[in-house]
Amino acid sequence: MLMPKRVKYRRVQRGRLKGKATRGNTVTYGMFGLAALEPAWITSNQIEAARIAMTRYIKRGGQVWIKIFPDKPITEKPAETRMGSGKGSPEYWVAVVKPGRVMFEMDGVSEADAKEAMRLAANKLPIKCKFVKKEEAEEE
Repeated sequence: MLMPKRVKYRRVQRGRLKGKATRGNTVTYGMFGLAALEPAWITSNQIEAARIAMTRYIKRGGQVWIKIFPDKPITEKPAETRMGSGKGSPEYWVAVVKPGRVMFEMDGVSEADAKEAMRLAANKLPIKCKFVKKEEAEEE
């Protein structure tokens, strides 16, 4: 699973998921992408499941880029623990995704194959996603 090698602070506050993505909202590396339509926390397990679904469908042909990284630790307290005694310990890592964020990119395959691979990947994620293509205007 993806996770940072080291972080400055072990525990972080939850934050808010408001607004649209201002960075990472265009297809930069490949020709096709999968963009988020809703705000969410995407866990490292979900990213890995989506990656496996895509690469299995394209049979390791073409190239896949993962443009999100889970760098936010989510803490949980043990079950049946009384209130107080501090914040829980980090349990898993999430990537904060806002609407418009391109999460995965793909190149080296046909558009039909890319669309189907992205559909399979989107089914592994807890949010609505859309298939996007690189604009011809960006290339010029």
